[in-house]
Amino acid sequence: MARPTGRRPGPSGTREAIRDAAARQFAELGYDRASMRSIARDAEVDPALVAHFFGTKHELFVDVVELPFDPADVVPALFAGAREELGRRLADFILAALAVPEARRRIVGLVRAAASEPEAAKMVRELLSRELFARIVEQLGVEDAELRANLVGSQIVGLVMARHVVGLEPLASLSDEAVARAIAPNLQRYLTEPLDEG
Repeated sequence: MARPTGRRPGPSGTREAIRDAAARQFAELGYDRASMRSIARDAEVDPALVAHFFGTKHELFVDVVELPFDPADVVPALFAGAREELGRRLADFILAALAVPEARRRIVGLVRAAASEPEAAKMVRELLSRELFARIVEQLGVEDAELRANLVGSQIVGLVMARHVVGLEPLASLSDEAVARAIAPNLQRYLTEPLDEG
């Protein structure tokens, strides 16, 4: 079968098709294994169109890799309730997001990309720092808030890697409720409790 060339026929959904294909491939293959050619093939467009719309693979990655929720809304809402229940609220929120296939794909894509290539890791780090951690730091309002936000990030990234990328059992098959109960105390400690005890 000949590879499609030029623009897609009919109303132009080319840019969106490329973005969807790229998001899929970065999530499923990681940054290093996804290529401009494979993304074009998946989107059923000429590879030249990928470069035309997005430039380099780096620029395409930056364009399509985003969090599946708006931290500007989510972080203040999480902090709005009782501080002593913050860890559980965060655990419930993360697990609920991971239960939605499209959101899980995006989150897993971020983790896979960060694990696969230093340049992708840098981009993911900048995204998380700017969009998520900075807001957590602002809400915490304590001297070691940046460290606390990083520790929260390590718990979430570790959970995604173990449960959804590596598939470690029995964690991968554990109910969301059981996982939330297990990780909430760690999240609570990272967010609000002393870090230097023990």
